[in-house]
Amino acid sequence: MYAIGYDIGSSSVKASIVKIDSGKVVAIGKYPESEMHMDAKNQGWAEQDPEMWWKCICILTKTLLIENDLDAKQILSIGIGYQMHGLVLVDKNHKVVRPSIIWCDSRATQIGEKAFSDLGSVYCLGHLLNSPGNFTASKLKWVKDNEPELFAKVYKWMLPGDFIAMKFTNEINSTVSGYSEGMFWDFKQNSTADHLLNYYGIPKEMMPDLVDTFSIHGRVSADAAESSGLIAGTPVTYRAGDQPNNAMALKVLHPGDIAATGGTSGVVYAVTDKLDYDAQSRVNGFAHINHTTDQNSIGQLLCINGCGILYAWMRKQVAALGQTYQTMEKQINAIPVGSEGLLILPFGNGSERILNDKMTGARIDNLQFNRHNQAHLFRAALEGIVFSFAYGMDILQSIGIKPTTIKVGNDNLFLSDTFSSSMANLLQCNIEMYETTGAVGAAKASTVAIGIYSNIDEAIDELKPIKVTEYKSDNSQYLEAYGHWSQQLINLIK
Repeated sequence: MYAIGYDIGSSSVKASIVKIDSGKVVAIGKYPESEMHMDAKNQGWAEQDPEMWWKCICILTKTLLIENDLDAKQILSIGIGYQMHGLVLVDKNHKVVRPSIIWCDSRATQIGEKAFSDLGSVYCLGHLLNSPGNFTASKLKWVKDNEPELFAKVYKWMLPGDFIAMKFTNEINSTVSGYSEGMFWDFKQNSTADHLLNYYGIPKEMMPDLVDTFSIHGRVSADAAESSGLIAGTPVTYRAGDQPNNAMALKVLHPGDIAATGGTSGVVYAVTDKLDYDAQSRVNGFAHINHTTDQNSIGQLLCINGCGILYAWMRKQVAALGQTYQTMEKQINAIPVGSEGLLILPFGNGSERILNDKMTGARIDNLQFNRHNQAHLFRAALEGIVFSFAYGMDILQSIGIKPTTIKVGNDNLFLSDTFSSSMANLLQCNIEMYETTGAVGAAKASTVAIGIYSNIDEAIDELKPIKVTEYKSDNSQYLEAYGHWSQQLINLIK
């Protein structure tokens, strides 16, 4: 018997089918191979058609079943991980009202800033753990203010994962973790954030129903079965935003556990049992997948938009034609720590929350034509990303989070020994790498609600590291280089 898990990103949809008794991955894939279409009608905007996500899920699911000769009747549960902070709107017939305003769309930033000013830090930080910022609630308010004729058609708002669950089951619901990522959850009241809803003029009836993260969220309808290749009646039993889901997949579940990712954007996700917050809301606290009204479990999320996208830009625009990340790594090995004074600030992918939502753009500083070459640029790019992580970790440490070990997946920037060792040495913590993915984690998590495991710890208990990058006792070179870099950043954002 099997479970299937999905990871719905903005670039592609990934899926994994896992054998329930052993946890072994028997099928894995993504669709499409090229990046999904994204509309950017104005600067700072980013929209996608939610029906495109569903179409990709259906194509991918049927492909995995056929190519791996699997019987859909043996799939007992469905788990969903999804891109966070997006807004999907549907009418009473469950038809999409407008394209989804996705996570990297920054149009609602000023709405959130005004709400923070009007409602005050005591309410926003004490009850929501964040400024309303550019999160889902503020995006919904933008639609209300700027597209009233569309807003009038809205029956329910949803997050991207809620929408996919609806497509499978015809049920519209969400979780406390989902509510909190959209700024719809009041942690002090343990209920819907009614004060923010009233301020924004959002009817409470527009909220999706609440279900437990590990529960029966609905069952695959006949129409969804025909479209996806799964069997009608198969339960959807788990969903979570991509960062809490990725953290769960790495067994980051309890206070002191920390995960990181280094894809297009970079993330540190640290679990705590305290309702703490950064006074400037540069890092964000959300209900983790195992948060309950009786036991706090908060994921403090540090996000850096300008991360792996910088290194990908270097390979496309600076590296020789056909050069790979592996050959770039070989070049980097000849360059000392600190890139001989060359500094790169990676913040060229929109506004950065750790910089108080400033859009600084990426910067190359102290480039010396007679000293620096292509390899210096590669190393300075990686170091600039590492230093941005360190800058964010300084913020997390200010609210009591200090890493001793960081868990990562076997992909993206952490495949670079230079990147992993630089981060371990600078932060003075070990980095443990695991062979897992968000889709695999979602599949395993889905088995809890059907009684295969009694809790999520048991479902992912067999997870073991495949590689450990240990830090060196002397990190003076890294600290010196970080000092120069951070001074340049401070000068820029004054």
